[in-house]
Amino acid sequence: MPQTNSHNAADSIEQKLLGILAAQDLGDITQELCDFSLEEQNATAEAQGIQPSTSADYIPVLGKSVTYIVASVLFNERDEVLMMQEAKQSCAGKWYLPAGRMEKGETICEAAVREVYEETGLNVDITTLLAIEVAGGSWFRFVLTGRVTGGQLKTPAQADNESLQAKWIGRLSELPLRANDIINLIDIGRSYNERNSSPQAPPYHPDVLPTKYSHHKNYLRVVAVIRKRATNSLNVLVSEKNVHHFPTVEVHPQRSLHSTLRKFMIELFGAELPQHRPHGILSVEHCPSPMPYTSDGICLNVLVVFRPPLEEVALIGKCTWHELSRPLEEKLGRILSSKHSTIPLNVIR
Repeated sequence: MPQTNSHNAADSIEQKLLGILAAQDLGDITQELCDFSLEEQNATAEAQGIQPSTSADYIPVLGKSVTYIVASVLFNERDEVLMMQEAKQSCAGKWYLPAGRMEKGETICEAAVREVYEETGLNVDITTLLAIEVAGGSWFRFVLTGRVTGGQLKTPAQADNESLQAKWIGRLSELPLRANDIINLIDIGRSYNERNSSPQAPPYHPDVLPTKYSHHKNYLRVVAVIRKRATNSLNVLVSEKNVHHFPTVEVHPQRSLHSTLRKFMIELFGAELPQHRPHGILSVEHCPSPMPYTSDGICLNVLVVFRPPLEEVALIGKCTWHELSRPLEEKLGRILSSKHSTIPLNVIR
């Protein structure tokens, strides 16, 4: 019987990993499935003589405790990027990507479609996430791309509070920009298009859209992988706290995502952390909670790669390594072989 349970747990983990790779949600993250909640993080800080900087009952709510921004990087057949001229008094006349804050009740894609239409007059079909930027643990910018499907480009005669006009631009140097932070985003979008249209270039990640699932809190779900030296097999980290699942930590709203991840890794591996790095985001889970919109939680499924072999890494948390089946190892191996195969995560601070 124990062996059967072990096989069932292994099958379950592999099915969950396949689900993440297919950009499917894994369901609700209950207290039993969160390995390092804000309450536990605060208790750890207090044990070290540090006063917690946020309440354990923090809930991400748009317009109150969390900010989600959408920005769209769209190109036409001449490789020109869609830009809009700002109408806001603080930056009137400057140029920027169509972007703005998500509103209550919106999904990430719905917000992007709305912002593009309001600021440029064009209709767009969003096809994939391009990048995610995070400042602290309560400001997220989701960068997306897609295809223009209709509408009319806004002219100066149609100027309103959303924008003064919109244009397809070939050279950004021709424009006074509101901020230079969009230059890197446009470069990512252009590279994505070029690589996916060239058979010689290594491909970017497949189209990944946010999975529509409502989370009450904000989470990082960690898909951590390591090689076993003896067999060269690829292993994935599995939490054995209550039920087998991928290690999950609640995002601390006052810390950078890197800091949240590092403190979580210390909980699992001890202060002498083995060398590891976030490869990127595999998928995103978000959907506004039903009326009356009590929370706007998200879950970022992040791929983390360990450099040392499994034999040299000690675990102190309730975790174990699971050796992946050959088909899944090959599938994940292809992702690990290219730095462009996951959605880049840019931690601003």
